[in-house]
Amino acid sequence: MRHHNQNRKLGRVRKQRKALLNSLARSLVLHNKIKTTEAKAKELRPFVEKLITAAKNASVSVRRVLSAKVGPSATKKAMELAKKYEGRRGGYSRITKMSTRKSDGSKMAVIEVI
Repeated sequence: MRHHNQNRKLGRVRKQRKALLNSLARSLVLHNKIKTTEAKAKELRPFVEKLITAAKNASVSVRRVLSAKVGPSATKKAMELAKKYEGRRGGYSRITKMSTRKSDGSKMAVIEVI
């Protein structure tokens, strides 16, 4: 019986899952919109929202954490996004469900930064 099953495993071990989320977050911050599976989008949303909220602080330690997670170019973009959402307390992203993928029938979604 799986108690505390709020996190999706995404068919990967912990390090791969962490790397996948970092990569998806980098793409989302750089491109403002990505198409992925619904499960990945739902896992990505709180991850990115926490990054943007942390970027509002704009201290050196926060920049280092962001740089470790999403890379230096995406860190700069995340800081710009944080300035845009200065008065907002959350809800920086939106998930829109799409039709299923033809090849394997998995549910697809578009996640975008509002």
